[in-house]
Amino acid sequence: MGGRLKIHLKANERIFINGAVLKVDRKVTIEFQNEVSFLLESRVMDQVAATTPLRQLYFIVQSMLMEPGTRDVSRQIYDHTHRLLLATCKDREILEGLVEVRGLMDGSRYFDALQKLRAMFSLEADVAAPVESEAVEGVAKTAIAS
Repeated sequence: MGGRLKIHLKANERIFINGAVLKVDRKVTIEFQNEVSFLLESRVMDQVAATTPLRQLYFIVQSMLMEPGTRDVSRQIYDHTHRLLLATCKDREILEGLVEVRGLMDGSRYFDALQKLRAMFSLEADVAAPVESEAVEGVAKTAIAS
């Protein structure tokens, strides 16, 4: 990030900056005048919401931004998870997105990687929907046959 960046926060909103958590008590504007890693509260995913492979990858990248002290360990977990996804995913769009995310990660563009992953959640849901539908139909047929 070059130059200055202004972030506008609402009352009681939190922001995660270089591993610190800040909560503001009123509407405020923060101006970053140097390189900084941050994540707005609205983009933070709870661990319990990391229920799909892409959401789990998002959570790992998020932890790299929020906990810089454990970034090396999180990166190892990211690399392992990313390799598994590439090996098991069959959807071309998701695979292309994963390659793009890898490039962003290699360039230490963690926030951009999060944005790309978030954009891919709907693709993942579309791929999973037919599988879930088939499972429900199978259960229904079994119940009817019983």
